[in-house]
Amino acid sequence: MPSSTAFRDIAVVDGALRLYPRLFSVEASKRYFDDLKRGVDWQSEHITMFGRSLPLPRLTAWFGDPGTRYTYSGISAEPAGWTPVLLRIKARIEEVSTSRFNSVLLNYYRDGRDSVSWHSDDEPELGPEPVIGSVSFGSERPFQLRYRTNGAAAPDSFGEQGRDRLTLGLPNGSYLEMGAGMQRNWAHRLPKRPRPTGERINLTFRTILGRRAESLNADY
Repeated sequence: MPSSTAFRDIAVVDGALRLYPRLFSVEASKRYFDDLKRGVDWQSEHITMFGRSLPLPRLTAWFGDPGTRYTYSGISAEPAGWTPVLLRIKARIEEVSTSRFNSVLLNYYRDGRDSVSWHSDDEPELGPEPVIGSVSFGSERPFQLRYRTNGAAAPDSFGEQGRDRLTLGLPNGSYLEMGAGMQRNWAHRLPKRPRPTGERINLTFRTILGRRAESLNADY
């Protein structure tokens, strides 16, 4: 299937959300997935919860411009330099985005047991209205969003889809851009899957405004 710049704007309360289902062709997506899986120095990070050191349920890597240090949940990551593969992916999404990104967090979900919990990418270093560009390669997984009432973090429960909650399928080769209002007013997660699920690599591009990014979220 060829690549396409066709998109759909997803109507959400107090936010801007745009999905490009096929920004990368099937062939390019497979090539990028294989290159990233083999070529990235994936890390199994640990966080401390209730006095115990627990591994994050996914593998991660951080890349970016010099000085874009990233700290979250007690984990400090110095950026590795951009690779040719990451620069090509970055250039492709910047063809359709008004944003220019200086860093990217990679998450490798090895199977359905890997996940990321409710959080918002609302670090002060990203500015008041950050744009987060999310690229997905590999198996499609449900991506859930929930409205943060009065700025409160979303609870673990999700319930039925409605005005304050949304589930999106993020296909292989897709690009989801979370624009103004999304990090301030919404939380998102990639839940665990009870049935067998294939591998997925997700890249979330962002722009750090001159200082190290320190997450306020307990991301497990």
